[in-house]
Amino acid sequence: MQNPWKTLTTEDIYENPWIKLEHHQVVNPAGGEGIYGKVHFKNKAIGIVALDDEQNTWLVGQHRYTLNEWSWEIPEGGSPIGIDPLESAKRELKEETGMEAAEWKMILRAYLSNSVSDEEGFVFLATGLKHGKPNLEDTEADLKVWKLPFKDALQMVNEGKITDSLSVMGILKVALMQSKK
Repeated sequence: MQNPWKTLTTEDIYENPWIKLEHHQVVNPAGGEGIYGKVHFKNKAIGIVALDDEQNTWLVGQHRYTLNEWSWEIPEGGSPIGIDPLESAKRELKEETGMEAAEWKMILRAYLSNSVSDEEGFVFLATGLKHGKPNLEDTEADLKVWKLPFKDALQMVNEGKITDSLSVMGILKVALMQSKK
């Protein structure tokens, strides 16, 4: 379909190694002039649902600065533009949990907040797990790793105890995949 929006001007407001904030003067689909803010992400978002043969999974918990609260999530991280998201998923799983997986499957691709950002996310299912030692980044010094039955993680989503978007989508997708078996 043809783009009904017209960009009149674009101004870079702020930039750091992870994001760029832009201010746009636009003509909207109805023909009116207006403004639009866009957050451009310099990485893809990556999430991993790690599942063992006994139907256990692993969550990671950490205090999220932007929310000022603790968050339980699937292992996650960033994949620089131009790098295969699967390679980044393998790195993130190893970094946060110490695990490596024999089998990988991309189970979803999504835009995480497409009204204000271009952040694209990918979630992978990792199976055939082998345990090792995590290699945490400085921002993950408070990271906690939690092994639990997958059904308990699904229950946490249903109860609103897991609210991170990639985690919610990934856990629900795996549950849907399991229900079709």
